[in-house]
Amino acid sequence: MSDSIDRRGMGALSGGHLATDFASGAVPAMLPFFAAKFDLNYTLTAVLMLAALASSSLTQPLFGLWSDKRGALWLLPAGIGLAGVGIGLAAVAPSYGLLVILVFLSGLGIAAFHPEGAKFAVFASGRKRASGMSLFNIGGNTGYALGPIIVTPLVLWLGLGPGGLLASIPVVLGAAAVLLALPYLSRLRPEARSPGVAVSGTDDVRAMLILGGVIGFRSVAWFGLLTFVPLWVVSLGNSEADGNRMLSLMLVAGAVGTLTLGPIADRFGLRRTLLVAQAILTPMILVFVLVGGVVGALALMLVGICVVGTFGLTMVLSQMYLPEHVGMASGLSIGLAMGLGGIAAVALGGIADAIDLETALVCCAFAPLAGVVLCFFLPSPAVASPVATAPASAYPLLD
Repeated sequence: MSDSIDRRGMGALSGGHLATDFASGAVPAMLPFFAAKFDLNYTLTAVLMLAALASSSLTQPLFGLWSDKRGALWLLPAGIGLAGVGIGLAAVAPSYGLLVILVFLSGLGIAAFHPEGAKFAVFASGRKRASGMSLFNIGGNTGYALGPIIVTPLVLWLGLGPGGLLASIPVVLGAAAVLLALPYLSRLRPEARSPGVAVSGTDDVRAMLILGGVIGFRSVAWFGLLTFVPLWVVSLGNSEADGNRMLSLMLVAGAVGTLTLGPIADRFGLRRTLLVAQAILTPMILVFVLVGGVVGALALMLVGICVVGTFGLTMVLSQMYLPEHVGMASGLSIGLAMGLGGIAAVALGGIADAIDLETALVCCAFAPLAGVVLCFFLPSPAVASPVATAPASAYPLLD
């Protein structure tokens, strides 16, 4: 295993991650405009988020299992392309039903990219797993942050349909760039020592279940904020653009967190870093909702740092807990977060409709506290050695 990160390979993977999650980040940015176009209440608006998250989460473990068994590098450009085409067509959907279907298809593309991308990010990381995964995730987090930053002014300038279609073009171009990089990426995989799969240890299902709980409670808060921060700002008398600027602030701060928390975790430990970050969430979300203003905006930025910055940490932990199934571990780590987050967003939308949006946001603020408790039960993962990999014959077209 290399001591250094393969910069060229990581650049291609992180760039593909940026394109994929740009399409993903366009969904919450478009929610206020979809709500206005189709006159949606909070629950129906949250259903759109659920459609995106369910398709991009429930199928991720399956794509991960496929990745572990057979290898599927072609899923990288194909997933990016489907994500971009789906969100572009969603912007011109003539009905709410078709809109839900197109958002769902875009989510499938996102699901297809992540497990294979995360597995090859491990191959490119060498021994610096947390730092390498942070570089991989900085692409995705930057793309997600750029979603509202780019989509909102385009939609305000050109309208929902033309603006959304134009925003999807960079995603399709990203798919083409990753397609050209596939021959180089195929050389990153470790050669199997014997027929089958070489692994660094045995799967620890109990540890993965505990980590899944931490991810789930973190996701309740995060996807509640992704769905309702713009709508909360609008409910206070501000514009849709103001709401998406606040969302962008949170996401940009999260990208910064990705760069800082990975090296911190390499030095002080994955579990310790995750615990501290999780403990910060509840008070900061409450400050954002109940205090507001500049102080609330700063608190929301800290939330972005602590949530997005730990995505890479939980992904690395999941791969260490399931070393025999690295691709599926990546799918579970990302997919579980998205699936539970989407369900939580719909439930919080129901609370917002039944009571008010402030109550829904306060409820989502307390979810991470349960994750703090679970962090104390996370076992120490085995020391990373050569990671699981599909046999060389799984990539015959690229050999």
